[in-house]
Amino acid sequence: SSKIDVSGSKGRRELVSLLVDWSLCSVDRLGFDPTIRYVVDGNTSVPYLEIDVYKMDECTGQMEKRTYYSKRCIRAAETFTGRHDRYFAASTSPEMLNTPEFLVKDMWTISTSGSTSDTRESSFLNVLHAEFDQFSEFSGRFFQLVTTGSVYLSQGDTLVTDSTVTAFAGLPTTTQDATNNGNAAQISSSSCVRHHRRTVLQWVGNPVSVADNPNQIVVAIADAMVALNEAHVKCKILHGNISDRAILFQETADGVKEVLGEFDYASYSGDSAVESPELMLFQSVRRLENAGTSSTRLDDWESILYLLCWLGTFGINPTQRREYAEDYAAKSAADKATRYTKQLTPVLPILDWNRETAIAIANHKRLNLSAVSNFRSSILLYMRENSPLRPLVLDLYRSLFLHPGCYGVILLTDDHAAEMKDGDIPAALREIPSINGRRDPLILRDTFENEIVANLLRVLAEHKQVALVALRNATSAAAGVTESDDSAEIPASATPAKKSKKNDEPYDGPAKRTRSKATRSVP
Repeated sequence: SSKIDVSGSKGRRELVSLLVDWSLCSVDRLGFDPTIRYVVDGNTSVPYLEIDVYKMDECTGQMEKRTYYSKRCIRAAETFTGRHDRYFAASTSPEMLNTPEFLVKDMWTISTSGSTSDTRESSFLNVLHAEFDQFSEFSGRFFQLVTTGSVYLSQGDTLVTDSTVTAFAGLPTTTQDATNNGNAAQISSSSCVRHHRRTVLQWVGNPVSVADNPNQIVVAIADAMVALNEAHVKCKILHGNISDRAILFQETADGVKEVLGEFDYASYSGDSAVESPELMLFQSVRRLENAGTSSTRLDDWESILYLLCWLGTFGINPTQRREYAEDYAAKSAADKATRYTKQLTPVLPILDWNRETAIAIANHKRLNLSAVSNFRSSILLYMRENSPLRPLVLDLYRSLFLHPGCYGVILLTDDHAAEMKDGDIPAALREIPSINGRRDPLILRDTFENEIVANLLRVLAEHKQVALVALRNATSAAAGVTESDDSAEIPASATPAKKSKKNDEPYDGPAKRTRSKATRSVP
């Protein structure tokens, strides 16, 4: 429908009319999905969902249906483009709802060819398992695929695939006829097709966005990036889709076990990156500005940095996020109650990473990352105090953007470059081709990729050791046992010190942090 102004009687009448139309229209037009059913069963203590998953039998050619049962949706994608992707903790019978065996992904995948074949993720997972399943160190570090297939709807005696083509069938197909139906013609175009699919994976745990302890996140991400780096070394695979739903984890007797997935937008090194308009929040600057160009491992590492910044600011689980939202709302209300017209509660700069266009988001990120002083004041300042994510984020930032052979992240104009003396600018930066009167230092950074990645892996390994000690202390707290952390000092910065000439230049050297070697008391 068009916009409705409910401040007037006409708008309110239009709204009521719309609600009446909704109540009377057919369920398929409402988006009703008969393959997911809500069940209230007297034999179980809680209601649950029945989820149908279809798969073509390769031997008989017949469509097979298997039903999974779930009482918990552990992840619903927050996206503005397309329909939501959902994760369900599932089992094969209602009696096993409390002990999930599988993870069911209900998703709407983009297909440029209109094909309903297996997703990109399944093909990349097959390559990874073929390479690593024989090695114990990396076996089980990637999503284990059980089955995947399209969602089918019954139309009479036949089954049809659920897709945007099916959903918009019968709607106007010309721009003139689509006046009252938005962009129906564009959505139903074969060049922009989304297929409704379900993928069943072995159950491995929860996303990092529902962790109980930030140290769990540190350990899970450290292990995930080691596995992803090995995937690039052995298979030349780049992830391209790092987010809070790509890394799942669970606590085990040996610590934290992580599993990496979400390879829907993966690519091979040197190939053009697959554009993912739904995940701009965690995308690297270069991918936002140059959609479709080839990526490097540093793009995935940037995504990890942005993910940690987001979790450290808004909370690592739903409870923390609700508490933060309530606290922020209370402060804003207090501001409005004062006599001052200026808002006292700060508007978080990190929110600019999740709105506007890709280019605008990239510009905001360049500004926030331009110097350590800017990064501290715009990002670190708003992260939760005493969180292990804060020092980790700072060290990752230094390794990614303050390499001595590069020059930060700010675009350098030709005029500025001409004014700078040779000692103030790396000679290699002058040799970067000028595009629209600007030179991008991130292009120069790619020449140091191997060195920077090695630094990043070392930083994560050091912080992981500190996190493991903290987790062991938390586990043994009930027993009244303390553990010395002499061997787990807070790691020094991964970037060598370099004297800064100006406060706003990116080279400010490592932060000096000291810590007593006395035995730490149990939390």
